[in-house]
Amino acid sequence: MFKNEPAGTNDRLDDAGIPLTDRGEAEINPDLVRREGFASEAEYRAYLATLGQDVPFEAYVVETVEVSEGHALEGRLRELREELENLRARLHVIRDQAATVVTENVRWADASAHAQLGDRPWLKLAGAMAAAFVVARGIRRLPLGTVATTALPLAAAALNRKLAKA
Repeated sequence: MFKNEPAGTNDRLDDAGIPLTDRGEAEINPDLVRREGFASEAEYRAYLATLGQDVPFEAYVVETVEVSEGHALEGRLRELREELENLRARLHVIRDQAATVVTENVRWADASAHAQLGDRPWLKLAGAMAAAFVVARGIRRLPLGTVATTALPLAAAALNRKLAKA
């Protein structure tokens, strides 16, 4: 509804918001319509009248194309193949990234070992592990039962002396 219209008139509007007439057509302001290409107002009105006529649908439709089920399946198969190729490409990228991460972690560990242990860090680590193995083997061969039995009274006496001084 426009500002100057009384309430209740032209309550029906088309999709563009133009008020409809009693016949269901939109009211067109002739001053707003471009009439280019027409020799006269009468020719323009005749053209508008022909646009409003019913045109048979069959005159414009040549033949309907029916989509077969096989054609639809081929299309779906093509889409699935494309999706499979995309997934393979993404998997290839992920594999490359994983290989890069692993090699970078190895480089980092090597650089860290060189920074902490100097030259030939792996040889030094292997020597430390061999020494720990030899010491552990030697401790297992010691008769710890007799050593503990001998050392326990000595440790208790030393503890008593410290407590007595305090």
